[in-house]
Amino acid sequence: MARKRKRGLSEEDRALWEKVRRSVTPLTPTRARTVPNAAPAPPQRNPDPSELPVRQPPKMGVGKPTSAKSGTDLPPSLSDRLDATPLRMDRKQWLRMKRGKTQPEARIDLHGMTLAQAHPALTRFVVDAHDRGLRTVLVITGKGRTGLDMGPMPERRGVLKQQVPHWLSSGPLRQIVQQVTEAHLRHGGAGAYYVRLRRRG
Repeated sequence: MARKRKRGLSEEDRALWEKVRRSVTPLTPTRARTVPNAAPAPPQRNPDPSELPVRQPPKMGVGKPTSAKSGTDLPPSLSDRLDATPLRMDRKQWLRMKRGKTQPEARIDLHGMTLAQAHPALTRFVVDAHDRGLRTVLVITGKGRTGLDMGPMPERRGVLKQQVPHWLSSGPLRQIVQQVTEAHLRHGGAGAYYVRLRRRG
C-alpha cells in the first residue's frame, strides 16, 4: 500500500494563516522595539568622589542629663525644687538651717494623719508659732512609701510629703511663711521640713 504524500499549504491557507498571524499580539515581545530617530542613551559611569556632596558630622554638645527611656530632661526632685525657690531670708542663716545648725523652736508631727486632718493641724500650728514670735519650726511628714492605702478611701502614701510645701506657700500661710527647705538628717532629713517664719509686723 503506497504511503500518502503530505501536501503543502495551499495559497488560500497561507493567506488565511498570514491574516491570523498579523491579528495576534504576542504575550512577551521577542525583542525590544526601537524608536526610529531616537538619540542613544548616554553610557552609565560611576560618579567621581570629588563631585559628591560633603556631609557635615553632627555637632556634639554637652547638655542636661536626659532620661534614656523618654529622651527628655529628668524632672528635679522635691528637694531640688525647694532649693530653687527664690531666697527670701539671709543666706548665712539659710545655710546654717540647711546644715542643721539652727535648732527648731517648735515642731509638729503629721505622721498617721490623713490629708483632711493634716491640713488644718498644720495651719493652726504655723499660725500659733507666728503669733508667739517663733522664727524656725520643724514639720515632720515622714518620707512616705509607694503603694496604695487599703482604707475605705484609698490614697497614695507619700502624698502628705508632697502636699505640705504647697500648703505652706498658699492660702493664709503664704503671708507668714518666709522659706521652706528640707531638714538636715539630724532633724529627719527627707521626712521633715524646716519652716522659716516672718517677723511679726
